[in-house]
Amino acid sequence: MPSGGIFDSEALALSLEAIQKELLSEDTWSSPVRTQELLKEKSNIENTLEPLHRLQKRLADIDILFELSEDEEGDVFLEELDRDIKAAKIETDDTELRSILSAEHDRSNAIIAIHPGAGGTESQDWAQMLMRMYLRWAEQKGFRTEIVELFPGEEAGIKSATITVTGTYAYGYLKAEAGVHRLVRISPFDANKRRHTSFAAILVYPEIGEDEDIEVEIKEDDLRIDTFRASGAGGQHVNKTSSAVRLTHIPTGIVVSCQNERSQHKNKATAMKILKARLYAIKKKEQDKKVEELIGEKKDIAWGSQIRSYVLQPYQMVKDHRTGIEIGDVTSVLDGGIDGFIRDYLLRKKIGA
Repeated sequence: MPSGGIFDSEALALSLEAIQKELLSEDTWSSPVRTQELLKEKSNIENTLEPLHRLQKRLADIDILFELSEDEEGDVFLEELDRDIKAAKIETDDTELRSILSAEHDRSNAIIAIHPGAGGTESQDWAQMLMRMYLRWAEQKGFRTEIVELFPGEEAGIKSATITVTGTYAYGYLKAEAGVHRLVRISPFDANKRRHTSFAAILVYPEIGEDEDIEVEIKEDDLRIDTFRASGAGGQHVNKTSSAVRLTHIPTGIVVSCQNERSQHKNKATAMKILKARLYAIKKKEQDKKVEELIGEKKDIAWGSQIRSYVLQPYQMVKDHRTGIEIGDVTSVLDGGIDGFIRDYLLRKKIGA
């Protein structure tokens, strides 16, 4: 396994050793602030080294299988060798991608807000398809998801949804998905079977941890708190008490709802977390005019503003308009296979392509 560049595990191991030595120092433990800084840095390095070590083991196993396959009757190992090579390729790509995710909140959990464009049921159904795509993607990555806000459409689809994605680098990956997504298909809601174009917007925020030193002041007088009964599609999970919470931040007009939990207290806490993330995005915009880096450039949810098109008729193709990458297997993409788009966009953005 080569060292240096993005795989400089030796340098990381030396840094980890130095941190561990400093943590043993009495002077360090007398400074709680310094101790917390070191523990956080130690955790970050360990999280970086873990996939590197896993990849090193995978490559060592491939070497052994390759040697065995060259022996007589070694054909029995070819299938396993092929499977391990493909897995190593995926792990290598993922490790390379994580190496460039070094922005302030790239390691954070993510909050996804999904909003359909104009078009009623068509766009609302498309918004629900996108929600399913991101839930499937997160499941494949081993991330935990929670639908904290969901407003169903009258006929089908959703009017809006908010999802939290918990996992290291969740925001770093998903920030590549912020923008307008366009769908072209024969409408299942059109009796004349005409082709329709639908739009939905994806906003992505980093989840702001309680221990982060970020000044986002939320005054009680600036909040209007409403409670209501949570509801779900088809009458599922309907609460008989007003446990759902809606927060309105009066100065900015931001409205955040959460109805996932049966506890009003838990719903309020989750809504406050999302409100804090959105207010932080506004604060960043005021500071450096680069809010695009957090939630994506805000554009009209309409023609000409899309970052990606998903065409189901008259042909099948998903095209990312920022990078030019195209994938013909639309079904696999809508089942969560978006890593290729994410990786290509983030790598090109990193090198300024």
